[in-house]
Amino acid sequence: MIANVLVMIRKRSRTVIGAALLGCCFMTPQAALAADCPGNPNALGTSRTIVVDPREHPRIGTMQYPETLPLADHEVVLTFDDGPLPKYSNQVLAILASQCVKATFFTIGSQARFNPEGVRKLIAAGHTVGTHSQNHPLTMNKMPLEKVRQEVDDGIASTLAALNGDKSKLAPFFRIPGLMRAEIPEAYLASQGIQVWSADFPADDWRHISPQRVYDLAIQRIEAKHKGILLLHDIQPRTVAALPRILNTLKERGYRIVHVVPATADRPATPTEPQQWFMRPPTETVAITRWPKIPNFVFTATRTLPAPVFADLDWRDADVLDHAQRARVGASVRTAWPQPQLTQLASIATLPVPAADVFRVPEALDLTLLAARSAADRRLAQRAAAAVPGVGAPRAQAISARQARHPKQAAHQIPAAAHGRLHGAPLHVVPPAASNASVHVAKRTPRAEASAAGKRVPD
Repeated sequence: MIANVLVMIRKRSRTVIGAALLGCCFMTPQAALAADCPGNPNALGTSRTIVVDPREHPRIGTMQYPETLPLADHEVVLTFDDGPLPKYSNQVLAILASQCVKATFFTIGSQARFNPEGVRKLIAAGHTVGTHSQNHPLTMNKMPLEKVRQEVDDGIASTLAALNGDKSKLAPFFRIPGLMRAEIPEAYLASQGIQVWSADFPADDWRHISPQRVYDLAIQRIEAKHKGILLLHDIQPRTVAALPRILNTLKERGYRIVHVVPATADRPATPTEPQQWFMRPPTETVAITRWPKIPNFVFTATRTLPAPVFADLDWRDADVLDHAQRARVGASVRTAWPQPQLTQLASIATLPVPAADVFRVPEALDLTLLAARSAADRRLAQRAAAAVPGVGAPRAQAISARQARHPKQAAHQIPAAAHGRLHGAPLHVVPPAASNASVHVAKRTPRAEASAAGKRVPD
């Protein structure tokens, strides 16, 4: 019986020793740190702490800037805004302490003024404390410099007052409220040596969503980039409810928590390479899309370059040109082209005055003219009407009356004596005399007149 008990003890001892050796072989640094977490040997823990110099990298967070923290794959930095608010900030502190996780808090100055004990609790727990303005304005991107300076400086002063003025406990980290970035606040913060923090992925916990939705967004966005800065708020009840599940899932999926602190005279920045500050650093096989900057330089010598030879200035055979030079071929002489001479302008000749007979119409030319009826024409018309009794008189009178009413139209009408079929009895126009008399129409022959009277239709 005793022998059996001794054998069993020996077997158990060997099993315990073997398990311990396996644990030593496969223990990771994270597991070693988690084992140091009192009351929770399976805690997530904080894998490492990096030291950053705000002046070397003044803006971080790929949500708005090209650079982010120099994190390795599956490394996450936790950040919390808008505190401290005792009701929820104390619960966030307790959850982080249960997992031995360190984070960065960006406090509001007015919150620190009303809850100074909450700021001191953050420092006592080993977290990093930055600032988030005095009153959390969402218009900092539109503010002038004076208001930006007041918001930033008052927020720092209120947080320092809660820390009894100890500047060594306050990190020169700042997050613009609402991430409303602009050139004025960024330039002012950089001039003060303060690092502007954006984020790499938010969980949208400031929106009216459920804790499950906060958890889903946080994990999905972390898995999409595999590393970066997570933005949360320690004043939201939905964040308090979702935070334990977020930390447990990060541990299950092999993520590690990184703590960030500022560089000081006694604590130099962590050595890093420039490509580590990018979320996706370019590889050597990918072309650089930006031209490298050329530094300023000073000429070390003022020696002039030799003048080019004649053969270098022509595409033809240089040997032929050199031979021409050695043969002392004279240089080409520019031909003096004759210049045009301006001729003397002669005096302008005047044309002769035209003679009077140039514009005279030959009197022997027969013309058909339509002119206004004169007194002689009216008398001629009356005599023609009298030759046909009972027929022409009333018609002549009617035509004369119409002509009196419309003198302009009468100028282009055929006289009443000649009214009828003109094709059978053409008119003969007598050339005008030298006087101012109008054109006279010759009388018709008696045979033509009688023929026209027989064919006229009675009125």
